[in-house]
Amino acid sequence: MSLQVTLLQRIGSAQTLLQRAELLCPGVEGHQKLVGKLRAELRFLRRVEAGQLQVKESHLHSTNLTHLTAIVDTAQSLEDVVALLHVFAYQDAAGRRHTLVVDVVANGGHTWVKAVGRKAEALHNIWQGRGQYGDKSIIRQAEDFLHASRQQPVQYQNPHVFFAFYNGISAPMAAHLRDMGVSVRGDIVAVNTLVADEEEEEEKEEVPAEEDLSEATQVDRGTVVASLAFPGPLQVEECGRVNLDITTLITYVSSLSHGHCHLSFREPVLTEQATQERRQPVLPQLHAFMEGKELFACRAAVHDFQTILDTLGGPGEKERAQKLLARLRLVDDQPSERTLRLTASAKINQRSLMIFGTGDTLKAVTMTANSRFVRAAANQGIHYSVFIHQPRALTEGKEWRAVPV
Repeated sequence: MSLQVTLLQRIGSAQTLLQRAELLCPGVEGHQKLVGKLRAELRFLRRVEAGQLQVKESHLHSTNLTHLTAIVDTAQSLEDVVALLHVFAYQDAAGRRHTLVVDVVANGGHTWVKAVGRKAEALHNIWQGRGQYGDKSIIRQAEDFLHASRQQPVQYQNPHVFFAFYNGISAPMAAHLRDMGVSVRGDIVAVNTLVADEEEEEEKEEVPAEEDLSEATQVDRGTVVASLAFPGPLQVEECGRVNLDITTLITYVSSLSHGHCHLSFREPVLTEQATQERRQPVLPQLHAFMEGKELFACRAAVHDFQTILDTLGGPGEKERAQKLLARLRLVDDQPSERTLRLTASAKINQRSLMIFGTGDTLKAVTMTANSRFVRAAANQGIHYSVFIHQPRALTEGKEWRAVPV
């Protein structure tokens, strides 16, 4: 096949993939990063087409398109995708900091997927130590993924790691990954392995006849002996504990959340919250999430909530607060060890450390409207299990001077 024909094929593939990616998971974190990589790939191919770059035909086959195609295919096959090309930080056993890129984060964060585009035989040879210098085997990469996932729990459960192979994987490697705790998706294929004897004869590997991989048979190189698809939506046991932040306590008892939202206040922020409440009431969301769960609040949260309530709360808000607090289990402030490693800043204050850190110790999901703290902590590598909602202020005492709308 000529260089020009190969080039036109790659350009066509890049254009089609870019169109698919632009429609994929709009608004999801990393979406624009993925689209940007595809546009850069297309620009490279266009420069080759225009004669601005001279490349060999083999270079066209080794572009990033295979891997990017695998990412797009993976994202389209999963539900509740929350991030693409997300960078996670983790520490190794010696305390050294590392990062890795998870191609697709799905099922609300409970599923991590690495999409692999290399051919099965190349992957197998690298695993057997016959790759080029610097090549990192899939098994080593899987170890990194598992290590990182244990440090990034979602609702106190480690994400489930999948490796999706879009050009196949050998049966021994698939079995090894499965034994490690990594789920394999893609075609299980027969590959040729080299035997290190005097004649370096080629030997056909034994591969499984069934998905179980427990029984083997002799088949020809390249034959697909099993095909493993992604399962349906991952069934995750929901956390039964909830830790309430000050912002949630206020939102729950606010007059705005209890029907008094058809008002225009003198304070623009209150008018904005009233408008949000008319569009999307927040209380049903809180009720739905709290239903059937054990409710906690730490002393730091309750103390500051009570202070704010005594200063700004109206009669109805105070009455609702008494009923809510009676439902909660009050616990001492007990911030987790990792919370104490956070560096204080304008967005990370002592009160928030006590509240979110206590939720972390309790292994409870913290309900909050304080998304600034959550993002700031994540920027320092600490990811909390949270339920974030819109904030509502105490407004009952200000209704007398508000204007109906």
